Amino acid sequence: MAESERRAGTSEEVAPPLQQSFMIPKKEINMVSDMAKWKRSQAYADYMGFILTLNEGVRGKKLTCEYKVSEPIEKLVALLNTLDRWIDETPPVDQPSRFGNKAFRTWYAKLDQEAEKLVATVIPKHLADAAPEVAVYLKESVGNSTRIDYGTGHEAAFAAFLCCLCKIGVLRVDDQMAIVFKVFNRYLEVMRKLQKTYRMEPAGSQGVWGLDDFQFLPFIWGSSQLIDHPNLEPRHFVDEKVVNENHKDFMFLECILFITEMKTGPFAEHSNQLWNISAVPSWSKVNQGLIRMYKAECLEKFPVIQHFKFGSLLPIQPVMS
Repeated sequence: MAESERRAGTSEEVAPPLQQSFMIPKKEINMVSDMAKWKRSQAYADYMGFILTLNEGVRGKKLTCEYKVSEPIEKLVALLNTLDRWIDETPPVDQPSRFGNKAFRTWYAKLDQEAEKLVATVIPKHLADAAPEVAVYLKESVGNSTRIDYGTGHEAAFAAFLCCLCKIGVLRVDDQMAIVFKVFNRYLEVMRKLQKTYRMEPAGSQGVWGLDDFQFLPFIWGSSQLIDHPNLEPRHFVDEKVVNENHKDFMFLECILFITEMKTGPFAEHSNQLWNISAVPSWSKVNQGLIRMYKAECLEKFPVIQHFKFGSLLPIQPVMS
């Protein structure tokens, strides 16, 4: 594969251009019967491989631990800081409906217009042709501007965005921890701010029967962080004191904190699935169970995957055997 041939060691200036023609990703899953095509695709294999590689990369590590921060990582954080600043510059408008503030559409229009330029700041010049393809995943990762909603399909688009940056060699193997702890964590902060500011609806929410209204991946990677922790067990994450004392170190607990800020009433009632998970004996079992659940509830659900887009980096073509 051309994109995997470029290894560390070639400097940006002299790196040969990728022997690859990029394309604007498009929808390929138009009916339920197309789902088999998705599960056999190179895109599915690469996406799931990416999620699991990062799952291993953060195992047993705190958000606050030391790790390498490369220049592309810094540039991605700067990109997310720009999105955050645009929220401040686009206050919610007065409207009769409490949910789905229409100012989100103004914010989104700016991203739609600027996405390729933003992506171009992250990738080296010899890869400039990849920007339009990669930018599609960034635009898809922040919610839907018509419905003013956000869900796990949008989150998946951001993971796909990062996966594409790995496939073209912008992000590398030794960026793994920074991808999750610095970039994805910053993305979560910006998404939470969007959700709060514009009162976004959960996309395709399963209510109390879903894991969470908006996210899934931070629960997977966050449970991996806690594997073999000497003190914290799954039963502890429903304890407010434990969450308050440890949320800065662990993504899973940060998610729990956000849920308790946003929802009222007993935890067992508003977050039943998570309450059940707190009874699982070990974090490795929680982690394995969440990966299975992610495949079943997100990646194998037509309402989520129908919106996924496929291009040259995440192709719909079946895996080469």
